[in-house]
Amino acid sequence: MKKNLIITLLIFLSTFSRQALAQTNLLNSLESPIIFKGNDTTAYRDPAVLYHNNVFYLFFTLVKSEDGKIYSYTAESHSSDLKNWSPKKILTPKDQTLDFSSPGNIIKYKDEWILCLQTYPRPDHTTEQGVRYGSRDARLFTMRSKDLINWGEPEIIKVKGPDVKVTDMGRMIDPYLLEDKDEKGKYWCFYKQNGVSMSYSYDLKNWKFHGNTASGENVCVLNENDAYILFHSPKNGIAIKRSSDLYNWNNWGNIITLGQNEWDWAKGRITAGTVLKLNKYIMFFHGSGPKKETEGDFDKNASIGIAWSSDLLNWDWPTKRK
Repeated sequence: MKKNLIITLLIFLSTFSRQALAQTNLLNSLESPIIFKGNDTTAYRDPAVLYHNNVFYLFFTLVKSEDGKIYSYTAESHSSDLKNWSPKKILTPKDQTLDFSSPGNIIKYKDEWILCLQTYPRPDHTTEQGVRYGSRDARLFTMRSKDLINWGEPEIIKVKGPDVKVTDMGRMIDPYLLEDKDEKGKYWCFYKQNGVSMSYSYDLKNWKFHGNTASGENVCVLNENDAYILFHSPKNGIAIKRSSDLYNWNNWGNIITLGQNEWDWAKGRITAGTVLKLNKYIMFFHGSGPKKETEGDFDKNASIGIAWSSDLLNWDWPTKRK
């Protein structure tokens, strides 16, 4: 019995080592930190990433200028090598009163995949108007899938509780779902409202409001070493907070700006970092530039990039000067 256990452990460690080496090789083989490059009519923003069966599934906001109007969509592409990506597939309707966008993350719940996202209504938004932000009608939603390819219709998340009317929930954006680190079957939804707000549910349908803490936008949260690690976006860069109980939060480390000083495509802003923990921490983010988002590079010239780290303090990326 003991011999079989040792053999099983050795096989597991060997498999893990091969997977770790393969993932490291993938990162080291990249020639550019840019995954998807924006232009004068297109922006790629707000990445969300799932690694499943050796495939990276990348969900993101796709902003397109079409016939003088600006539309936001949630879209998906996948890759096994981080270089060759499937054709970008739009998952949500063309509707400026909704503009589904900012996917937060994807979790497995029972026999379905759950993707969280937001609406970002900008009715009659045209290319002549300059930068416009989503209205107070922005709300949170989930979509469900059996296969990560075909997705059902968006369903609203009533994070303030079942008795609070949708019209009374207030503007909220950038959702992120996470299972509680101490209580299996309890799920948290983090979202941008009064800093970052938090609600919890045991079935992903009935939610109860928990509270909020100071934070930027586009949060991503990991469970690690008996702590919650929260990544968020201040005015520029990615910041980190830590908590053991979701009540008390401490800032940790420095603002992460990666190679912004050398990247024209991200001169305006680096933001929306989402972190995937494999054998390394892999961060997907978007950069806007060369102009700042407030100067016009909000609905255009935004690109999704990649970087990685072993400790969340020191970061590498393709073309980094050693």
